[in-house]
Amino acid sequence: MDPADPRPLTLGTAGHVDHGKTTLVRALTGTDTDRLPEEKQRGLSIDLGYALLELPSGRRLSLVDVPGHQRFVRTMVAGATGIDLFLITVAADDGVMPQTREHARVLAGLGIERGVAAITKADAAEPTRALAETAALMPGIDIVPVSARTGLGLGDLLAALDRVASGLPATCSAGEEARLHVDRSFTINGAGTVVTGTLWSGQVARGDNVALLPQGVSCRVRAVHLHGQEVQTAAAGQRVALNLVGVSRNDVSRGDVVASPATDMKDTRCLAAELEPGVEIESGDRVQVHHGTRESAARVRRLPTGGWQLRLERPLLAAAGDRLVVRRIAPPETLGGGVITDTEPEARGDARREERPQPAAPPPRPEPLSPRALELEQSLRQAGAEPPLDSELAHMQDELAALREAGRAVRVGPRLHFHADALASIEAQLTGHLAEHPSITLAELRDQLHTSRKFAQALLEHFNGAGLTRRLGDEHVLRRRHTERTAEKA
Repeated sequence: MDPADPRPLTLGTAGHVDHGKTTLVRALTGTDTDRLPEEKQRGLSIDLGYALLELPSGRRLSLVDVPGHQRFVRTMVAGATGIDLFLITVAADDGVMPQTREHARVLAGLGIERGVAAITKADAAEPTRALAETAALMPGIDIVPVSARTGLGLGDLLAALDRVASGLPATCSAGEEARLHVDRSFTINGAGTVVTGTLWSGQVARGDNVALLPQGVSCRVRAVHLHGQEVQTAAAGQRVALNLVGVSRNDVSRGDVVASPATDMKDTRCLAAELEPGVEIESGDRVQVHHGTRESAARVRRLPTGGWQLRLERPLLAAAGDRLVVRRIAPPETLGGGVITDTEPEARGDARREERPQPAAPPPRPEPLSPRALELEQSLRQAGAEPPLDSELAHMQDELAALREAGRAVRVGPRLHFHADALASIEAQLTGHLAEHPSITLAELRDQLHTSRKFAQALLEHFNGAGLTRRLGDEHVLRRRHTERTAEKA
């Protein structure tokens, strides 16, 4: 793939059962994504469906259609993993329903902010109430009344999706490791084992050597398929099918990962994570954790650092910077999302530093930083608002971890670390601007920091996730709680 080409994108559906997701997908793409006999018989999506959507600009999106029934939320989360933008449906005759809200929480938890809402069945019911409820649930997104039966609004919907897609980062990096979370596996006579999923990062090409995890099996990619056509290479953001040599169908299941042989992903039973504001859990709670296309029950504990330890009952394949979703087990409900900060907290002692106050003892002194860590710290400090990508620092992961533990480096998104002082300075600039202006756009922050769109976007997503700001359409505003605290200090 030419680095100048628009990066491939995957669109995911969302919405309450019977709100017309699959029917709308068929009207837009000509593909019936209900492929199982039981789905045909019941008229109900049970598993993930896939299609190719062509936009008015000629751009093509991979499309993942997810089930809407409450019993299949876990399947919905697996399908939403790795998507770039969403199409959420709300029926004109029903309005916003429980699974509409839960799917919206899943999308927010996975950090998927850009998308379009379709008010379906607009030929059969007045859409005014559904429009108002959807705007209140997901402020700032385009909302288009449509009818899959008559074709009403389908052109407007495609145009809205085109606008959102064109507003996403325009290029992808070929230097990152390849990583695919498997959501299907099957055998083709004469070809062997095939796995499918959305390529999270990097590229994969015919003839590449890859690792199947957690098995640790080395495989070779015999063929790469995109929407039924064989290609030489696939890139991050595409729905891909890989024909693998060296592994049998019985050795692969949903939740496994195909990755570059040198991957740093860990098969772990203990994670540290920062959860988004408003996730209602307490130390000792047992919750369900969804990551990639796998899930596990977990016991959570608050850490002195302010994050959370998640002790998993089933190992997950994860890397620092990945998103996860936390759900209540009974009654089942999505609580919110977060970002994994460490896949080996026990090795660094976090699991033993739980919430057991010991006022008589001084806090442990951090280990002295190595010369290499100090050199890296100076590089991050000098880089300011344009630090190197984590992929460029793959040989210094231990030093990065040491800087994080010392409070001198802060992870921003899945691929960046900023020096703590640089991030504090950027935050001060941002809050200073928002004290004098009602909002800030990505372009305005980019220009203020004299940096590129890539870094400005990562920073805004970080501040949104940290609860400092929130997004309203293409603008970002201070959250009310922060505004109130600022006023109190004044």
